[in-house]
Amino acid sequence: MAVFTALARDDIAGLLTHYTLGELCAHEGIPSGIENTNYFVDTDRGRWVLTLFERLSFAELPFYLELMRHLARRGLPVPMPQENRAGSLLSELKGKPCAIVTRAPGRAVEQPTVAQCATIGALLARMHLEAADFPLYQPNLRGLAWWKAVLPELQPDLPPHAHRLLVDELAFQENFARLPQADQLPQGAVHADLFRDNVLWDGAAVGGVIDFYFAGCTWWLFDLAVTMNDWCVDLADGRWDRARAQALIEAYHALRPLTALEHEHWRTMLRAAALRFWISRLYDLHRPRSAHLLTPHDPSRFERTLQQRIADQWLPWPQR
Repeated sequence: MAVFTALARDDIAGLLTHYTLGELCAHEGIPSGIENTNYFVDTDRGRWVLTLFERLSFAELPFYLELMRHLARRGLPVPMPQENRAGSLLSELKGKPCAIVTRAPGRAVEQPTVAQCATIGALLARMHLEAADFPLYQPNLRGLAWWKAVLPELQPDLPPHAHRLLVDELAFQENFARLPQADQLPQGAVHADLFRDNVLWDGAAVGGVIDFYFAGCTWWLFDLAVTMNDWCVDLADGRWDRARAQALIEAYHALRPLTALEHEHWRTMLRAAALRFWISRLYDLHRPRSAHLLTPHDPSRFERTLQQRIADQWLPWPQR
């Protein structure tokens, strides 16, 4: 989340006239995140989050919003998108698509516990299972095709050793994607960005899983890899915290048993997850957009993570 397009009180109040969410009481820009303009919006009927989409199109957005609604209706702690008076989950503000969702309670944690990692593992498995019958399809827009497209743009900004590692890893992932086994891995709609800062904790329970706007249809194992590369490591060097890693993957496996084929390609998925966020953070750093509130992320964290996943002698995997 971030603020790229500044919104005045009158802008938000005017938008609310197209909803039945009450009268505007207060609003505040949200500085965290890097993709969209976000505001907390309080009315006399509730607390909401307004998102103005800076990159995603009107055609792309129904997938994300309908996925959120699908999961929320299944009882998962996901913000519920709100319909406007015309019955649409999408509106328009300043020429850009926008949406309003319920504001989830709680706050993110910086240092997750073993118990919290177990909770996230079970929650991620539930999300995959409940989304298995989600009828809409959209590819992972930050997947292999995007990596291949942007890496040449980044080359002038990269030291030779980093560019060489990126090129080698991209070739490795391309070779995997061509294998028949790649199509046999379980897949469906996934969050694809389930970092610790995208989960709000309300006491010991998850109050909300937020920021679904990188979601897409891909391997469930990739989504698990993205999650574990954040929740279960030392952020300084990418090394596993074994207790957290085992807790998360065991809890996931208890609800959605992992297969032998997934075990065979587990390291590949962990490397792919590290590569995805290294490239995207490099892109955001070297191709920045002007924003009123924006905190860029450090790309080097995922360079270290990728190197660590390649070198790991031990990988977490269910013991039962």
